[in-house]
Amino acid sequence: MDVHLDVSTAGYAGRLEVLEGPTGRRVRSEADRARIAAESLMPGVQVAAVARKHGASRWQVYDWRRRLRRGQLALPESMAPMFAPLMVEETSAPQRTTQSTPAKVEIVIDDMVIRTAVDLEHLAQVIRAVRASR
Repeated sequence: MDVHLDVSTAGYAGRLEVLEGPTGRRVRSEADRARIAAESLMPGVQVAAVARKHGASRWQVYDWRRRLRRGQLALPESMAPMFAPLMVEETSAPQRTTQSTPAKVEIVIDDMVIRTAVDLEHLAQVIRAVRASR
């Protein structure tokens, strides 16, 4: 059988995927959807590139990201975030009786951000704990 195309094929490297079944659509498990959504949330990654890589539309990936944030999709245990224990040393500094003003603190470790308010007298302990965790 001879096939003639009306377009130039020089240097063209395309791909055609045939999906079988009554609907001709991909069926992904919840774990696959969560894994793809988590991959798209990594720093420096473009949603369109992840969608193209997995044969999905970017709108599907955006929907899966939204569902992941709302807790409707669960990450597989192999991708679940891991937390390091926080250890704070007791100091022998005298306790102050005055009420200190809480300071807003934002701690960034890799792709995780922790926002909290800390009393100024405890701020040094928080800084030491973060430095010790690295």
